[in-house]
Amino acid sequence: MNLAPIALFTYNRLWHTRQTVEALIKNELAQRSDLIIYADGPQNDTARNSVAEVRKYIRTIDGFKSIRIVERKNNAGLANAIITGVSELIDEFGRVIVMEDDLVSSPHLLKFMNDGLAYYEAEDRVVSIHAYTYPLKEKLPETFFLKGADCWGWATWKRGWDVFEPDGSKLLAQIKAKKLAKCFDMDGVHPYTKMLKDQVTGKNNSWAVRWYASAFLSNKLTLYPGRCLVRNIGTDSSGTHCENVNYYDVSLADQAVQIGGIDIVESKAARKAFQKYMKSTRRKQIKSRIERIVDYFL
Repeated sequence: MNLAPIALFTYNRLWHTRQTVEALIKNELAQRSDLIIYADGPQNDTARNSVAEVRKYIRTIDGFKSIRIVERKNNAGLANAIITGVSELIDEFGRVIVMEDDLVSSPHLLKFMNDGLAYYEAEDRVVSIHAYTYPLKEKLPETFFLKGADCWGWATWKRGWDVFEPDGSKLLAQIKAKKLAKCFDMDGVHPYTKMLKDQVTGKNNSWAVRWYASAFLSNKLTLYPGRCLVRNIGTDSSGTHCENVNYYDVSLADQAVQIGGIDIVESKAARKAFQKYMKSTRRKQIKSRIERIVDYFL
């Protein structure tokens, strides 16, 4: 099997980066995989020391087929770092596995990603492979498809990344023109349209909502595992666009997730389960914010 390179995006979080790398090394395919680390430059003087600590650590990493480190002199920001880094590696390798510095993986992550990339390589309807699944109460299939694309541990091919439209205003205009806002928002349970509007107006710089919108508008599907293969340890308020919450914490799969044997259509059961979880989580987030505001004025 022609293994995909792993792109790891780091900044200034040494502990998170170390946890992410140590988990990746435990993957059975790590020693056969190329690791390319993109180390973003400091945003300000305050970040210089923590950025330097991360760079010192990543130079000591071993356990992969090869390791390439790209140290950015200036601060690109997460969105620009990912968009340019993924584009570079797609042009070089034709496929890529994308990890951020706060994603701790199951030992079976790389097998799932590479198996998925190989199995669905020629299937134009499939835009990407994703590693994270919400901690749902519902029993899901071994794998399933959802419309769009996602951002917590993912992989794609050149044909998939070619779908990506970086101009959020074009994406938003299409969603409005086609009257797709409700569907785009998972039938109104998650504010993706607002997130995209905020990206267009500069209130956020999310690459992920543009990736989701690009795949959604192209009517593409992403493959998900029924058992989670990454957990996000960056929801401790240390990362970009992350609050200190535990709604998304999961137990990692302790056995390999098997690929294949399913229809290439969106799973109605999985979509319904995701909607239910998103709705519940949204309510908790709103309640938490109200409580913080009340506490502030007491």
